[in-house]
Amino acid sequence: MTDNHTPADLPERIQHYIDGAFVDSLDGDTFDVLEPVSNTVYLQAASGKVADIDRAVAAAKKAFDEGPWPRMLPRERSRILHRIADIVESRDKRLAELESYDSGLPITQALGQARRAAENFRFFADLIVAQADDTYKVPGRQVNYVNRKPIGVAGLITPWNTPFMLESWKLGPALATGNTVVLKPAEFTPLSASLWPEIFEEAGLPAGVFNLVNGFGEEGFAGDSLVKHPDVPLISFTGESRTGQIIFANAAPFLKGLSMELGGKSPAVVFADADLDAAVDATIFGVFSLNGERCTAGSRILVERSIYDEFVERYAAQAGRVKVGYPHDPATEVGALVHPEHYEKVMSYVEIGKTEGRLVAGGGQPEGFETGNFVAPTVFVDVPPTARIFQEEIFGPVVAITPFDNDDEALSLANNTKYGLAAYIWTNDLKRAHNFAQNVEAGMVWLNSNNVRDLRTPFGGVKASGLGHEGGYRSIDFYTDQQAVHINLGEVHNPVFGKQGR
Repeated sequence: MTDNHTPADLPERIQHYIDGAFVDSLDGDTFDVLEPVSNTVYLQAASGKVADIDRAVAAAKKAFDEGPWPRMLPRERSRILHRIADIVESRDKRLAELESYDSGLPITQALGQARRAAENFRFFADLIVAQADDTYKVPGRQVNYVNRKPIGVAGLITPWNTPFMLESWKLGPALATGNTVVLKPAEFTPLSASLWPEIFEEAGLPAGVFNLVNGFGEEGFAGDSLVKHPDVPLISFTGESRTGQIIFANAAPFLKGLSMELGGKSPAVVFADADLDAAVDATIFGVFSLNGERCTAGSRILVERSIYDEFVERYAAQAGRVKVGYPHDPATEVGALVHPEHYEKVMSYVEIGKTEGRLVAGGGQPEGFETGNFVAPTVFVDVPPTARIFQEEIFGPVVAITPFDNDDEALSLANNTKYGLAAYIWTNDLKRAHNFAQNVEAGMVWLNSNNVRDLRTPFGGVKASGLGHEGGYRSIDFYTDQQAVHINLGEVHNPVFGKQGR
């Protein structure tokens, strides 16, 4: 079976965008970009190195030091961010089409991510205007207030799973607070990021405020060079935990501000008193949507033993009905994994899982999709907590299901990995729900709910899942310096030194 769907007007080459202009790498180097249905090369992208990052950072620093953006009133910046949101909304179908083609995401899910990108800009456009800085009064003596100031050039390094939306999640608050930016998008999926320059220009963003350098993350290439650049005081990174550790080490000599949302192996805990229909539906969606390439995926499902057999039977049957298909098909629920390297990684875990648990659904390429990066939704049950598929992030449509006998065992199993990004709890016992939520090692917890975000809440993990939190005012905190200003209102009573003996 083959698929010949290709979006119209695809570029053959993607350049960097520096100081308001599209440019090639200074050394002329490029890299191949594949589409995941057939793994064929469909364009060349400029490959950034140290010199290209130097050029981008210089442009961003000049725009920060000399340009109007950091000096605009919040309302003025807000108007431009709202225009950005309007443009993204007006092009959501085109953005989704390109994102789906480039990443393998099902088109309906890619469309939702494009619309979420617009909402991210709109949210921070409103927030920066409503931001109220703290004031502390000492009647008759002092007024103290907090003055927030943009920090400078923000380095943004983004992943390939939902690239356009996650770029907006960082760009929105970084720009809203008056910083300038250098974006390094994931090398697997540079296509949708290449649309930001036109969107920003049309919205009226000044030249040099936004800069984009494509390329790899390794030493001497774009990502590593951005982290190590002395004129980039902030790094916001989303990706896997090992890369986060490298960034942490490389940023340490400069004492850079870091916000890192890293890997996850999130538990979904289903107690016997839960609404079983809702729990099955939500946990199916929670691990198989976005092709399983979701940082907050509930990829470990812990089920109370008294309902375990029924849950497994229903879960395996429903997983087998999840529609695998070509990304552009509106009926597709699981598309193609992003890249053959990642496909091989996921398939290696499927083979490992066959030695560690009992396979009840999937386990290979679905029938009719023998080429491309397609993996059938795969379910392993009776998985011991020592298993690699229980402990390690797979980042694909693979789930491990494990039984438990009581609340203490459930909590122990839930906390028994190095990760701590999210947790999902299914129970109708309110006391149990709150106690479990407060003791589970996770940055975010959903009770009887799927992964539904309120943009005002903090987003981030604990343990190996991250450093710091963004979302709502936490993003404003990260992208600004907070300066305390103290004003004396009364008679000055300063300590006196050096007048003795006069």
